[in-house]
Amino acid sequence: MTTRQQAPIGRPRGFDADEALERAMRVFWEQGYEGASLTDLTSAMGITRTSMYAAFGNKEDLFRKALERYAEGPAAYADRAMREPTAQQVATAFLHGSVRANTRPDCPAGCFGVQGSLAAGEPGRSARDALIAWRNEGTARLRDRFRRAVDEGDLPTDTDPGVLARYLMAVAHGMAVQAASGATREELQQVADVALRNWPPAP
Repeated sequence: MTTRQQAPIGRPRGFDADEALERAMRVFWEQGYEGASLTDLTSAMGITRTSMYAAFGNKEDLFRKALERYAEGPAAYADRAMREPTAQQVATAFLHGSVRANTRPDCPAGCFGVQGSLAAGEPGRSARDALIAWRNEGTARLRDRFRRAVDEGDLPTDTDPGVLARYLMAVAHGMAVQAASGATREELQQVADVALRNWPPAP
């Protein structure tokens, strides 16, 4: 008597989760949290709602995972910039990276982290809070890096690292809004260059 062979445990999903998350990221990036319906998301991801919930959780969970993917992908320039040897090189790499990320030909214009939930109502509060925390963390990391530059004598002792970090973030976020409004890479590069001309001179 032969026994039926059991099906393997943990049957593989019928889709590429990595590719599905990439597509979800682009939908949120282009439409924002509230603008992206579950139908928009699942259609772009090529999966059913059941598969989406099983793989990624609810819409809020999916948004947070998409933000993580954005931070590790298109916005990875920020991490690379922090490793530059001088504060001015950090600022240059940060703004130039922002220009490139805001104007990638294969992605929506602007910044996921700025546009994802700027005007969300109550249903989008969690997404808005996640983006606020993400932006504030970026500002804090720049501030800490510039504080180190002051301690190392790379920036003048009277430099306010917090103000400098907010200045860079304000320029980067402003460029993101400009990009979403149609500004070209060349135009934004000029903005970045003007901003960098105001950088504190080395002591």
